Amino acid sequence: MLFDYANVLVFVALGIALCALMLGLGALLRPANPERTKLTTYECGELVTGDSWINFNIRFYLVALVFIVFDVEVALIYPVVTVFSRWVEAGQGALALGEMLAFIAILVAGLAYVWRKGDLRWIKTVAEPPRELEDRVGGPGR
Repeated sequence: MLFDYANVLVFVALGIALCALMLGLGALLRPANPERTKLTTYECGELVTGDSWINFNIRFYLVALVFIVFDVEVALIYPVVTVFSRWVEAGQGALALGEMLAFIAILVAGLAYVWRKGDLRWIKTVAEPPRELEDRVGGPGR
């Protein structure tokens, strides 16, 4: 039983050794020509203007996160769809369909939450304070 895992261990060890060998050979064989130009920021051949560290809008991360969630969903559902006909022939089609629909429903519920919260809007509007807060602090009419 443990001998079966030895093959995996050998392949992992060979992979690590091959990576170390390639990195070591690259370090030994490459020419060392240190220059000040090599340490500067490269922006597609253009001269750098300003600082290379900029504030990046957080909205880009949210869009990327939502994309990754649904991209992973497709990656997880694709194998199920490819073998679904075999499960139907084996009499387990309803169970597989139910599990797949439950998985999709959970993700759709998450999307609906993010959508309702307004996090998918690129430009958010400023929310008005609740009425009870206005009454306590002497709202706009006072």
